[in-house]
Amino acid sequence: MPLFLNDEQTMLRDTAKDFVAEHAPVGHMRKLRDDNDATGFSRDLWKQFADMGFTGILIGEDHGGLGLGHVEAGVVLEEIGRNLSPSPFLATAVAAVEALKGTNHAARYYPGILAGETVAALAIDEGAKHRTAVGLKAERAGNGFRLTGKKQFVTHGHVADLLIVAARTAGAPDDEAGVTLFAVPKDAARLTVTPERLADASLAARLEFDGVEIDADAVIGEVDAGRGPLGRLLRAGRTGAAAEMLGVGGGAMDMTVNYLKERKQFGTLIGSFQALQHRAAHLYSEMEVARAAVLKAQQLLDAGDDKADAAVSVAKAMTGLATMLSVQEGVQMHGGIGMTDEYDIGFYMKRQRVLAEMFGDANFHADPLARAAGY
Repeated sequence: MPLFLNDEQTMLRDTAKDFVAEHAPVGHMRKLRDDNDATGFSRDLWKQFADMGFTGILIGEDHGGLGLGHVEAGVVLEEIGRNLSPSPFLATAVAAVEALKGTNHAARYYPGILAGETVAALAIDEGAKHRTAVGLKAERAGNGFRLTGKKQFVTHGHVADLLIVAARTAGAPDDEAGVTLFAVPKDAARLTVTPERLADASLAARLEFDGVEIDADAVIGEVDAGRGPLGRLLRAGRTGAAAEMLGVGGGAMDMTVNYLKERKQFGTLIGSFQALQHRAAHLYSEMEVARAAVLKAQQLLDAGDDKADAAVSVAKAMTGLATMLSVQEGVQMHGGIGMTDEYDIGFYMKRQRVLAEMFGDANFHADPLARAAGY
């Protein structure tokens, strides 16, 4: 598979680039932060995403979507990242859509996602770092289940219409089997939701399930077989987060290169200094390698290839490292103004840090790759 976009994907990229830059530029994120917006994103903008057809990229034509793939979803996510646009697109239109595919919940929730009315949140993580262990208990209660435990780092969890919750129905927290995925409504009784602002000013929530009772229809897929839909969710989320990070790193790199072409020191453009040229060239090379890794992972996911899991881990790890270099070099090469809140480059650093942790950081994904290679 060639590592470049075809004509249709290029057209989608151009459309997404113009739309996001016009309707959700960096200033949009800054305003939400300065206004201490309690939602964390614009619902009107979410509906506009739906009007553009973006929310239906991964939804099949049989459900009214576009029936496209992860490459196309990544095209939109990269522009979201480039503009630091606060949006539930990653969690809802990518990860949640993949988790619900082929289940009885698709027909229920897809129409709302297509219309830009439904927001989904992913209650997956339970500790300080992303892990595969699932400890939240789901015990049989009458015709349904009773959920007890905690989740954290649930992006948009405080305003979500749908919570996708990974729970333990059998075995120990580290067991591969015995996990079930549930669709929990936002107004469930005995559920405590505490929103907290993250480093990039976005909002995520801590969830406490104190015996939350749900009926059997809430099960996504089959009981004790939740690793299937959870795996789809994680592969889509990790690849999507990598694509959004590419946009963040690319936006920071563009700002930095433009600054090198404009800023003068001692009457000379600093972009003419060979040391800075070398650093800029190194950064460009690292970003292009990461871009190839992300596109490869997207293509393998779309093809249903057995090597997709390893490619996803490579993409998430490499993009995390490359974009960290991009934002750090950006702040440093901007000098003093790079440290000020008034200048946008610092926002790119904060957003990159949050995305790097989401669905597992570089170390998390490097570990299984190293183990598979015999280290």
